[in-house]
Amino acid sequence: MSVAFAGSSTTSPSRGAGPLRVMIVDDSVVIRGLISRWIGAEHDMEVAASLRTGLEAVNQLERINPDVAVLDIEMPDLDGLSALPKLLAKKRDLVIIMASTLTRRNAEISFKALSLGAADYIPKPESTREASAADIFHHDLIQKIRHLGARLRRKPAVASPPLAPAVHAPPAREPAARPATLAPAALAAHATSSLSLTTRPFSAQAPKVLLIGSSTGGPQALMALVTELGPVIDRFPVLITQHMPPTFTTILAEHLARTSRRPAHEAVDGEPVKAGRIYLAPGGRHMRVVRNGADTAIALDDGPAVNFCKPAVDPLFTSAIDIWHGGILAVILTGMGSDGMRGGKDIVAAGGSVIAQDEASSVVWGMPGAAANAGICAAILPLTQIGAKVNRLFAGDRS
Repeated sequence: MSVAFAGSSTTSPSRGAGPLRVMIVDDSVVIRGLISRWIGAEHDMEVAASLRTGLEAVNQLERINPDVAVLDIEMPDLDGLSALPKLLAKKRDLVIIMASTLTRRNAEISFKALSLGAADYIPKPESTREASAADIFHHDLIQKIRHLGARLRRKPAVASPPLAPAVHAPPAREPAARPATLAPAALAAHATSSLSLTTRPFSAQAPKVLLIGSSTGGPQALMALVTELGPVIDRFPVLITQHMPPTFTTILAEHLARTSRRPAHEAVDGEPVKAGRIYLAPGGRHMRVVRNGADTAIALDDGPAVNFCKPAVDPLFTSAIDIWHGGILAVILTGMGSDGMRGGKDIVAAGGSVIAQDEASSVVWGMPGAAANAGICAAILPLTQIGAKVNRLFAGDRS
């Protein structure tokens, strides 16, 4: 995976401390009305504009000067994917959240949008008449606007370049080229955290499995990380929970397979867990591991959300303890909330180790920050250093 540097563009004016200004761009009057009401009810954000097409958004961007744009994919005149680079060319640090219904085509487009500089994506419900679906959409959208917008305001105005799209890799097994950086548009120049965090020693036990949890910013981080994990994947199982809906996890698994040049797929209930493969929790179901005779197997769970998420990281982390005991290395990457922290505590109590992504390289330092502040981490590292550290630990390093 390589990095495509954007051309010259304007920078935004200095940011004030007022409410986040949100531009809603969607051809559905119902969706625009819903989002406008939700934003209007929040004390820390306001509707800067409600527009019907991407063309209107591009033409009026300088006048509106939003902090965040919620951008539909399918619109007349100029669709969301076509409008995205035009908006970022005018305002590089604009936080763009792509919104789409759950189809394979829209999932592919959302991943393409991430590669072009979108900060995140959100699935829209098929029908806003379904109360539970609308409630989830409401909760997730407001949280994404708030956390990504807050991240933006803590950064300098000029953003780092977005990731280039993952390329189709040849069948050879050589390690892929290391990405120079990972940042989407919302991830600007690195900042130094003022927190003084305590770490603990790594486990004296050799790791036997790699577990990874991630959320907001996770797809980009995962694809950057797996390019460096070939030696680990070849000899040990790798299990990943990324907060993501159905269909999107299907596409993510395909991207991980191409990027890592190793087998990667959505986990299937009852299948054996083997070295040499990446197992991704499917959207809408929790992934656990269980004993199946002398083997270890995947167990998918259709139970309630955990930490407001389904799939959630904690069920994977805690279930792994009964299988691998202290031989677990868990990595918690960028994401909102605190999912993974409780499971990480259990892993450490059982003798395993936890690595968290640092604040500066995270799109949102919620999940890794919760683990770091809980004092359970053996290391808190930039994304660009995690792969090398994981390789050393699986090769025998214990420090």
